Amino acid sequence: MKSNNKNETDPMSMHKTIALNILLIGSLIGFDQVHAAGDLTRRTQSLPDLEFGSEESDYAVSQKEYQLETGVAYQLKVIADGQKECAFQAPEFSQAIFLRKIEAGGVEIKAVTLVELEFEEAGEAEIFFLPIKPGRFPFYCKGLQNKGMEGSFVVK
Repeated sequence: MKSNNKNETDPMSMHKTIALNILLIGSLIGFDQVHAAGDLTRRTQSLPDLEFGSEESDYAVSQKEYQLETGVAYQLKVIADGQKECAFQAPEFSQAIFLRKIEAGGVEIKAVTLVELEFEEAGEAEIFFLPIKPGRFPFYCKGLQNKGMEGSFVVK
């Protein structure tokens, strides 16, 4: 027998209302992020080494441009052959990435930003990062740009 009493509610619609409210509240506090695919900063792609100096020229740079994508994690080894002192800098790029760590000389360095990698003699450092802002960002050995010790990161 059908009731015309408006105070009685359909149990099915009440369950739907409760379920929708739970989903709404859950999405507002982040339950929808629980099933994320893991830490993207740890799935790095190796880039070709960036080498300063070579047998042919003290001022050689192995890569003049790197093509990168936002949201993709990379690792880049920066190598100086020691023929010239090199203070590697990329100030605008440093502000456009999430820097996970730097490894140099058996040490892992955790930092918020990278100001400079200074090579007074032969050495190498590996940078682990995730670009977060598109653009064209120069890199160089400070004071040696006019000798050709420069290049750029292009982030799309």
